[in-house]
Amino acid sequence: MAKTIEEGFRLLKSNLEITGLQSSTASTRQANVRAALEDDFTILDSFLTGSYQRSTMIAPLREADIDIFVVLDPKYYGLANQGALLASVKRALRKTYPTTPDISPDGQAVTVTFTDFKVDVVPGFYRKDGGFLIPDSQLGRWIPTDPKKHVELWSAANRVHNGDLVPLIKMVKAWNKSRNLVRSFHLETLVMSVLQGVRISSFPSGLRYVFDKSRAKIKFKLADPAGYSDDVAAYLTKTEEMDKIIGRLDWAYATALEAEQLAANGRIREAFERWNLILKGYFPAYG
Repeated sequence: MAKTIEEGFRLLKSNLEITGLQSSTASTRQANVRAALEDDFTILDSFLTGSYQRSTMIAPLREADIDIFVVLDPKYYGLANQGALLASVKRALRKTYPTTPDISPDGQAVTVTFTDFKVDVVPGFYRKDGGFLIPDSQLGRWIPTDPKKHVELWSAANRVHNGDLVPLIKMVKAWNKSRNLVRSFHLETLVMSVLQGVRISSFPSGLRYVFDKSRAKIKFKLADPAGYSDDVAAYLTKTEEMDKIIGRLDWAYATALEAEQLAANGRIREAFERWNLILKGYFPAYG
């Protein structure tokens, strides 16, 4: 519980932190997944990536996804389409984890639901001109990307914002979590783009600003910051999906603006109630 907005956001920041996950645990899981695939595939490299490496993963741990990137020999690239490749990875994992209740392809990865946290196994190939190619079974294409470059870019941007960018990204992801509107990487890239050249003066105003500016920006293509893809939002193919997202952003912006105005007028309890609506399960209660 908290009595001031500043204290509330301090606790929010803490509530979003992943606890109980040691780097050794993640590394061991990576090694085990690689070993599970090596009987069926020739693997050139494997490494941890995604929000875990970008430090943007949010609690709770049991619902977190750790991405394990597995670089395959190029001989597998021409043998199967994107969906077939993911199905092959699933079959290989099932041999090692026969009792794991949920192993399923999910667009660009195969998700393995363990008892402590989920793992997204992302198969990929080295790309001739740099970076990697990963499958997109939903759109039937290969996506050029470079997750190692993303870690460097996110770290650099966070330094520019004096360490406030990563916590703010996590807050926006907390808003998205219960609504499941936008993919994680797209959302992170959107927040970074919106805040380019902008100073984060406080987390309340930062959230309100992101909700406001994202309403227009989300309608357009958004390039991968690493320079490998011209649109990380290509999966949003339906007009009704976009309309729903914009509608939720409209509401979030209006509610955040109201929360700021209530706080400015000394109505702190009511401001807490508005932030609790936006950040369900994460923002502390007033008191």
